[in-house]
Amino acid sequence: MPPDDSRSPADDSLLALIRQHRHVLLAGAPGSGKTTLAAQVASTLEAEGRVCHCLGADPGMPGFGPPGAACLGVWRHGRWRVQRVEALCSLDAARFRLPLVDAVRRLAAACASGPLLVDTPGVVRGAAGAEMLLALAEAGRAKALVVLAPAGSSGPLAEECRALGLATLRLQPSPQAAHQGRLIRAHRRTAAWDAYLAAATEQILDLDTLAMIGTPPPRSVLDAWRGRQIGLLDAHGHSLAMGEVLAREGARLRVQAPLPAKPVHTLVVRDARRTGDGLLRTAPRHRPPTDASGPPPDLVSHLGPLGDREGPRPVIRLGVAAATLVNGVYGDPLLHLRLRHQRRSLMFDLGDPGRLPARIAHQVTDVFISHAHFDHIGGFLWLLRSRIGELPTCRVYGPPGLAHHLAGLVRGVLWDRVGDKAPRFEVAELHGDRLQRYGVIAGQEAPTALAPRPAGDGVLLQELGFRVRAVVLDHGTPVLAFAFEPGTQVNVRKERLAARGWSPGPWLGELKHRILAGEREASIPLPAGGSEKAGTLADDLLLLQTGRRLVYATDLADTPDNRRRLIALAQGAHTLICEAPFLQREADQAASTGHLTTRACGEIAAAAAVGQLVPFHFSRRHVSEPQTIYAEIRPLCPQVATPPDASPP
Repeated sequence: MPPDDSRSPADDSLLALIRQHRHVLLAGAPGSGKTTLAAQVASTLEAEGRVCHCLGADPGMPGFGPPGAACLGVWRHGRWRVQRVEALCSLDAARFRLPLVDAVRRLAAACASGPLLVDTPGVVRGAAGAEMLLALAEAGRAKALVVLAPAGSSGPLAEECRALGLATLRLQPSPQAAHQGRLIRAHRRTAAWDAYLAAATEQILDLDTLAMIGTPPPRSVLDAWRGRQIGLLDAHGHSLAMGEVLAREGARLRVQAPLPAKPVHTLVVRDARRTGDGLLRTAPRHRPPTDASGPPPDLVSHLGPLGDREGPRPVIRLGVAAATLVNGVYGDPLLHLRLRHQRRSLMFDLGDPGRLPARIAHQVTDVFISHAHFDHIGGFLWLLRSRIGELPTCRVYGPPGLAHHLAGLVRGVLWDRVGDKAPRFEVAELHGDRLQRYGVIAGQEAPTALAPRPAGDGVLLQELGFRVRAVVLDHGTPVLAFAFEPGTQVNVRKERLAARGWSPGPWLGELKHRILAGEREASIPLPAGGSEKAGTLADDLLLLQTGRRLVYATDLADTPDNRRRLIALAQGAHTLICEAPFLQREADQAASTGHLTTRACGEIAAAAAVGQLVPFHFSRRHVSEPQTIYAEIRPLCPQVATPPDASPP
């Protein structure tokens, strides 16, 4: 605060408020100058011979003391001197507001005399900001409120400020006050943390003898502990010191921390961590590996449990997509493939779709039908009904005759009231090396012939990120087997992005698109301003990996030609989803109906050297003996994906 002869009426009002009310809450948006104002007030009071305390309640960017903590300080000789620290081990005041409020309550109670300024976090939006303001006012025993807000503005959380019922003074932020960028804050925070650890020593803590609170990562994930900020508490929950984990070695924790004055009883561990770039940041929440036996999260609430007659529901994750056998290994064939980062689905066959909501049908862009037997096409009526409305044309691919079959299903419905909201389909039949295309529109009597397209190498659909190929197999009728073939997968090296101080955004999507399109010379606008060539950015920020191929094959006879074609399509695939309706003892029935046995399924997968075999389309006569099915396949193809209840003893 400036000398007395230059103080404004607002400055005098602030000093008068503080002299009248011992505990004052400072509120304002990030970068409004609360911390600077607190130091100015303390300096002025010191010149008057009065002692001023401050309670720093912003763990992410404290005005004094170590980050990741709430700190009580006293102003002496021109700066804040830390008196007490309450370890939070988090930089996120909004996420851990209850521990923060408890820490503020304890520190406020420890301030016996003199003015106390409570410097609040800059969380001023939503429920978190509203709850925190009210709770910190109560915990800090505030009797007055200072709100920093531009002239003409009611300021953040105006209604909550009014609800406090405190004596309130509104001040304009200093013209020099500014919200610092994320990278600048991280560097300043890390410098303060390094200064705190300057007098620390290396110590060994035995986790088996200590209580642990907060949100620690799993003990088994050793790498998640390195760099983690910890608080050392005594038997009464008082903070003795804070430290940083150097390594996790079984039940031993090697840490860098000041020597505590009392025995350590409890560790507090939350989400503050020194990351790979050396900066103290909020660690991402640890997420356990995704359960490979469960469907993608957006399908979980809709699919519901399978009954005993459907068996397990395999899920295959391919990086760019997740594929789910919706009806399990015994039910009608229907493979739902959800493309990541897109509201878009592909489907392979259309068996019973009763478990799927209409919302999924709205997101389907392409459907691949192996053949027109009822258990593979009966779900088309669900798709037809779900696509009434202003939706784009849905593409359907299959063997010769498919357009006639689908048109027949459409003609079986009266469309007198659908108007211009009629479902529309483009049906492409694979005839040799070309696609014969038809338009099928609800309300029209017959399909409309469209211009054919080439289908060299069986390519049905080719886009920037993937393609779908097919081969023709024999089932007494032509049947298609399909290969979903992603292109190069592009992943962001998050540690390198953080090292540059850049935030993710649409610019990364453009960078990925340019690289996939081979446009390395394209100019990419950067989040901090300026631009850089896509190739230069990609070499530093992106990781390119070969896509994981998935092959889907069902309803095929065990013939040399079928084996040759399917093995060629599936060669080296990440996953082969292949039918195995019959046990080996039922080989005669398999041959008469044009299906595979368990033996044939296993031999085809082994010959194709696939990474994983997912057998399905089991006959319901074997519902009670899934172990037998997998037991017959496993010696031929050890890569068979076996559910727990069918694993060998």
